[in-house]
Amino acid sequence: MITGVVGVTFWTDDLEKMFRFYNDVLQLPLHSRHPDFIAFELGEVRFNIGLHNRVSGNSSDPYRFMPHLGVADIHAVAARLADAGVEFIRQPEQESWGGWVATFRDPDGNTLQLLQLV
Repeated sequence: MITGVVGVTFWTDDLEKMFRFYNDVLQLPLHSRHPDFIAFELGEVRFNIGLHNRVSGNSSDPYRFMPHLGVADIHAVAARLADAGVEFIRQPEQESWGGWVATFRDPDGNTLQLLQLV
């Protein structure tokens, strides 16, 4: 029986570039760092980045997988990230169900969303 999602991984060919983004810009809490794999800890979920020899360049299908990163104040987080140079492809916007979303990409072109629940 599957009991939940315990982790997700983005594979890359430039681990240092991705580490700087997820660690320095997004400020995700670091769990562990190895030469070819880095894990961040988001509550009970591990958010990972790692080197993979079958990955090259930017994501060719950036909308296929879209992690939602929970935030308490989407406007403050989006403003901080924009000040750090993150380009949003969707500014914070309230959804019909009441929550807020904002969409951006990482250095490999992967699409992520900030999500503020109501």
